[in-house]
This record gives sequence, structure tokens and C-alpha cells, in this order.
Amino acid sequence: MLTSSWRTGVWAAPYPDTPGEEVEFGYSCPSPTHYPWQWYWDSCFHAICRRRFDRERSRRELESLLAAMRPDGFIGHTIFWNTPIDRLRRFTYNIDSSTSPTTSTMQPPLLAWAWKICGLGDPRDEPRIARHHEWLKSERDLDGDGLLWIIQPDESGLDSSPKFEEAWGSRAHGHLGFPLLLRQNRHLGWSARAVADAGHPVMCEVVVNVLWALSLLSMGEESITPRIVERFWDEDRGLFLDTYRKGSKEQQVDISTWSALAPLALPDLPEEIGRRLVEEHLLASGEYWTPVQVPSVAASEKAFEPRKWKTGPIRRYWMGPSWGNSAWLVWLGLKRLGYEKESAEMEQAWLGCYEREGSWEFYEPYSGEGMGARDFGWTSLVAEFADPDPLGLTSWI
Repeated sequence: MLTSSWRTGVWAAPYPDTPGEEVEFGYSCPSPTHYPWQWYWDSCFHAICRRRFDRERSRRELESLLAAMRPDGFIGHTIFWNTPIDRLRRFTYNIDSSTSPTTSTMQPPLLAWAWKICGLGDPRDEPRIARHHEWLKSERDLDGDGLLWIIQPDESGLDSSPKFEEAWGSRAHGHLGFPLLLRQNRHLGWSARAVADAGHPVMCEVVVNVLWALSLLSMGEESITPRIVERFWDEDRGLFLDTYRKGSKEQQVDISTWSALAPLALPDLPEEIGRRLVEEHLLASGEYWTPVQVPSVAASEKAFEPRKWKTGPIRRYWMGPSWGNSAWLVWLGLKRLGYEKESAEMEQAWLGCYEREGSWEFYEPYSGEGMGARDFGWTSLVAEFADPDPLGLTSWI
């Protein structure tokens, strides 16, 4: 699947200040039938999968992300390479013009972590990764505490999760007002500080910061796990919940989605917190321990709609289906905390589902029916359930 979706080529002078420069690229598109371009966090997951059978292509996929980096260190969440964005998507993608080489917004920054997992060497030895991190710190750490902020829902990678409706309302991703949010952020230069200063919503989101924390640890930097706990952990509910800011007022998101469990992937998460997440929520009846774990919204929530992912032209993907990447991140925590029976159950659920249904973008959490785009790249993460550590890199578990 990753092999059949592999794309290569040469990109000429992607940015005005790099005249005459040609960039060779190679990546797997997330789905040949629906997603033709390179997506940031998809490519990181592709590289992790591919390290098992073609580490050189793992390197090339991640280096293609770095090759598309602007001189200031920014990497867009979608890179168009030699396939211009089509007319239909032009109004819903975060671009300045139809000739933009990439989107002007980010995705969860897990590149350094993926680089380490893939066994490509010490990410500290790659100066472009350091430059990328400097951009993130300079442009998205609004409070100076090491945590990153996003300016619109799709920067989290969780696009249409219902948790974003609390902050963005009718302008959240998957709603008809989303193009208005794009127009606003385009006018403000896609700057998080400009958006916040104008009183518009910005969010400190859990998944973005969990993956950022893993990348920082991979770079040998100070852990931000204590700040993640301090900002997001709700002691009363026993969940990690995003916070958002409108003007000077900061609020906590109320709805329980799988991102509340994402900190289980952190190797230095306090054990008592991890066990509470597992015992009270992951394994609790009716929330997340469905036959195919982990639904993207707690099954106990009113917003849980695993089958209503496509309503007319609007696709709302994160309303309840189970995704391979989120299941894998949660599974890492189960393994780390010693839940062998439960982690084995998750492994068998995903391997059996994949064998029956094949590779899909996401799966119905009860029946296991494959849904969304066919031949979806990061669903290859099921290989991690069968053989989690082929290179002996046990430190990342």
C-alpha cells in the first residue's frame, strides 16, 4: 500500500528567495483515491511504518518534509509539490493563492520523534529540524511555557472533532462557516499572535502538545510533560482537556474525545495519572473500550456519531470512528504501564479488523467496517501491533 502510493519528482524553486533551486521529493500520498499530496503527520507515520522494510524511503519521506520547509523553519501541513490544488478544494484549504506551494498552517510536529523511531540517527544532528523547532517556539508558544497554540481546528490533525465547536462555533472545520475562518486567518497572515491579539479564538490543544513533547524529548530538550499536566489535566474528571482563549478569557473544553487519552503516549507521564486514564476512561464500559478501539469521541457523549462522517459535500471525520494512529498512541501507554492483557486485546482487534476489511482511513468502532478513503497510508501502523519494535528502539515505548 505505501509502495503503490509512492510519488517522486523534482520541484523547481518552491519559494521566491530560493531562485533556481530544485528539490527532489519522495513520499507516499495518504490515499491515491482521495489525498494526492504530502501531509506532514501522515508522512511521519508512513516513515515509522516503512522503517520495517525500506528505511531509505523512511528517510526520504521525512527529508521531503524538510525540503519543503520555508527558509524561516515553517513546514506546512500539506505540500502540493507538482500537483496544484484543485479548484474545489481551493476554498477550504489554508492557502494564500492557487499557486501556493504549501498550506500556510501547521500540523502536529512529530518529525523529530519519527526521525528517532526510524533509526535515521540523532535528530539533533539535522540542523533543519532544529530550525523547524525554533519556528514553532517563536511563532506558536504564545505564553512562553513551552506549549504550542493553534489558530484553527485542522492544525491539530483532528479537523472536525466536535470539541472544536466550543471555541469556533459555526466556523469550526466541517461547518459552512469554515471558509470565513480561513479568510480571517489569511488576512492576519496566519499569525497566532495576530489572531489572539485580535480577540479571535486560539487553542492550546492536547494532541499537538503531546507529539511536540515527544519531539522535544527526541531532541534531548527539557520535558514539557509537567506543563501538559498543569494546563490540561482536570483532576475532577480525570481527563486531559484542551483550553482555548477568546480575548483575555481562557476556557476549558468540556467534551471527552480520544485526545483526552493521548498523553498516555508520553514516557514520563506520572504513573498515577496514566492508570487513572486507563481504569476510569479507556476501559470503562461505554466510553472508549469498543470492539475496535479507540473511538474518536467517547461513546457516552451526545456528539458520538461514528457513521455520520459524510453529509453531502461536508466530511466530518472525527465524530466517532476509530483511527489507527490514535489507537497506536494510546496502545503505547497500555504497553508502558504493563496492561498486557488489554494491549493484546487491542492488537488482536486491529489485526483482525485489518485482515477482514483491508486498509481504510478509519473504522466503525463496533462493527469494524472500513470507512472513508481506501488504501490509507497510516493504517499500516497495524504492523506495530504485530511487532512493535523491529529495530530494538525500546526507549520510545
